[in-house]
Amino acid sequence: MTGDDLARDAARVLARCRARGLTVATAESCTGGLVAGALTEIAGSSDVVDRGFVTYSDAAKQAMLGVPAAILDRHGAVSRETAEAMARGALAHAPVDLAVAITGIAGPGGGSAEKPIGLVHFAAAARDGRLIHREKRFGDIGRSEVRRLSVAEALAMLEVLAGGDAAE
Repeated sequence: MTGDDLARDAARVLARCRARGLTVATAESCTGGLVAGALTEIAGSSDVVDRGFVTYSDAAKQAMLGVPAAILDRHGAVSRETAEAMARGALAHAPVDLAVAITGIAGPGGGSAEKPIGLVHFAAAARDGRLIHREKRFGDIGRSEVRRLSVAEALAMLEVLAGGDAAE
């Protein structure tokens, strides 16, 4: 997966959203805004992309997205429950149709036996109630590669919700 691949994927998401009049927000932890960056790298993206939330800390997830402390305490920041709460929170805090959220362990440190380096949880939510979750275990393939693959996965999920052909 190259930068050209990500640019092509981002352009396709924007075109699908534009064709359906959909707007997008991102809620990112381990990717630190790279999904929003991939989308906004494309000229004219402002008619689709409304905002991005970079919520690296638990406190930011709570303050900016309304992720309940109980979810973070019970399941941890890197969990299906947190990713889904982040996606729902982005919808609650932005006037958009679609939101995608990412939380994971990019490495090189921070992993454990239960939650290894390369574990990433994704959630994409639509204003109409649709919600997709995906868990990826990329492995200890390097921080940059985990982040790059995470951006690609998030774009694919947005494409699904926007009515694209990406595999669900």
